[in-house]
Amino acid sequence: MDRVVVVGAGPVGVAAAILLAQRGVPCLVLDRYAEPYPLPRAVHLDDEVLRILQELGIAEAFLQVSRPGLGLRLLDGRHRVMAEFRRDESAGPHGYPQANMFDQPDLERLLRARMAELPAIEFVGDAEVFAIDHPRPAPESIAQAAAAGPTAAGLAAEGLAAEGAAVAGAAVVRYRTLTDGVEHATPAAAVLGCDGANSTVRELIGARRVDLRFAERWLVVDGVCDEDLDAWGGVHQVCDPRRAATFMQLGPRRYRWEFRLFDHEPPVDADALLALWLGSAGVRIVRRAEYTFRAGLADRWRAGRVFLLGDAAHQTPPFIGQGLGAGLRDACNLAWKLATDLATPGGAEDLLDSYERERAPHVRAQIRLAIVAGWAMTGGQDRAAAVRRVVLGAVWRLPGLKGLALRSTSPPLRGVGRGRRAGTLCPQPRVVLDGREMWLDEALGPGWAILHTGAPSATLEGARELRVTPELDPSGTLRRWLRGRTAILRPDRVVFAVA
Repeated sequence: MDRVVVVGAGPVGVAAAILLAQRGVPCLVLDRYAEPYPLPRAVHLDDEVLRILQELGIAEAFLQVSRPGLGLRLLDGRHRVMAEFRRDESAGPHGYPQANMFDQPDLERLLRARMAELPAIEFVGDAEVFAIDHPRPAPESIAQAAAAGPTAAGLAAEGLAAEGAAVAGAAVVRYRTLTDGVEHATPAAAVLGCDGANSTVRELIGARRVDLRFAERWLVVDGVCDEDLDAWGGVHQVCDPRRAATFMQLGPRRYRWEFRLFDHEPPVDADALLALWLGSAGVRIVRRAEYTFRAGLADRWRAGRVFLLGDAAHQTPPFIGQGLGAGLRDACNLAWKLATDLATPGGAEDLLDSYERERAPHVRAQIRLAIVAGWAMTGGQDRAAAVRRVVLGAVWRLPGLKGLALRSTSPPLRGVGRGRRAGTLCPQPRVVLDGREMWLDEALGPGWAILHTGAPSATLEGARELRVTPELDPSGTLRRWLRGRTAILRPDRVVFAVA
């Protein structure tokens, strides 16, 4: 079997390689840099994504370098609390805190260490990909590519069949090592473009970024204080159109501030902005950077055996904290499908096609939610801000809406199986199997699974069948969820059907 080539060794690329290697698929990971990016970026993962870290084998270590997020406070321009949505610190339905704050370099160290443990993965740093050669497509594929753009049409029409590509539909990845300038060519069973918002892979397959019409300038500051700021342990969102801001604690004396900047605004005094939060405390700035928060999707996520994941496929404003989580969901969704395809004589094209069909609408829904949340918390003029203060002050007192604001459950995937629960994740309690306590996913193993409380009303060849008894499910979580029915679960623990 040719290796899967993963372009980009950020969290999404490394996670995808680990998930594939754990399923017996060899991988080559290429990145322009030999070491992970040392400065903080992503800061939040929810409990659904922690379940992916569990599959990667790093969840327990991650919990040691993260802290539960306690919810959300909405503040006015004078930092007075307009509304507070407090989250329980206890574990959610997937076994982990529903919000987890962390420093991205800590996560990347855990991922790199796990990658190094797997002999099926080879990592090459200081490597720049400059071409991906495709087999000659069918005539109808050329017409489709021509409609997608000149780059795609050129690649398709040339039909650069890779000499030495050993599998049907394979590609050849061409890259040069920057240390010596030597060019290399390697056959690939598939190529995963995990190379970020300015993706080379996206450009090489002729995919275009579709702008979802959101762009805001923000100043992001990460710092370590010389004393604890005694801050509430959730996210503080300043809902002031004159200077919207976000503040959160990531770890012991470790904080992040984000300040909205206006178009054509001259450079701002970051120290003056921080002074409103610091009081007499001193701070060592770890990173100070200006970003433009954008929203966008690639117009297609696949060209033959080449796939886009993470920021290469989508970008979202950070207001609901789902940027990195969306990329890790991509990796989890695609890895088992690609492993199944490679292990199936003749492949499993329909399964590979479902990757974009499932993930793109899910990401689009989360991006739209982030845009709406961002406007609600930071946009509008003075009169709108005054109305918002009154409305939010009333809304937060309603338990139903308060719970909705803290809900970490993501939208169901579309087009998965049948039934009301199809496309959702099953819960994950601790279970007792053969006298040993473990997570449900550990008990189910890496493949398809069937859960039932008596005789199963559905069967699936090769699936792990588990009868949910009081002894296996002491908390009763699964029995309450099943209600006497049979659930068929995919390898990513998404419900395929309930019978």
